[in-house]
Amino acid sequence: MIQIIFGFANDKVIIIVDGNNIRFGNTSFGAVTANIDGLRLSYEGVCREHPDLELNENWHEEAIKRFKEKIKSYKTEEEIVQYLIEDLKNYGYIPEQMQRKGHRPVKLK
Repeated sequence: MIQIIFGFANDKVIIIVDGNNIRFGNTSFGAVTANIDGLRLSYEGVCREHPDLELNENWHEEAIKRFKEKIKSYKTEEEIVQYLIEDLKNYGYIPEQMQRKGHRPVKLK
């Protein structure tokens, strides 16, 4: 299990990678985590990432399905974490800490 903490504006975003299961949390909601199915996705963001979903009525479900398939394509938790860090950096999320299997958190630069 790997936990990553990102800074985004005034919030801290927590992502927990446990095998192929990923949970997302935010300090503004008391650090309660949810899986990808429970996240609110931006229509504009999904259309920017997947232009073919712009006219699809089920854009939310299809975007989640594609995300899950992408995650399953990685073999290790470390690969998933690197993908998430690189992808979220593009949207202004700043990786701050990473904690592996309950050990002490390591600051990221």
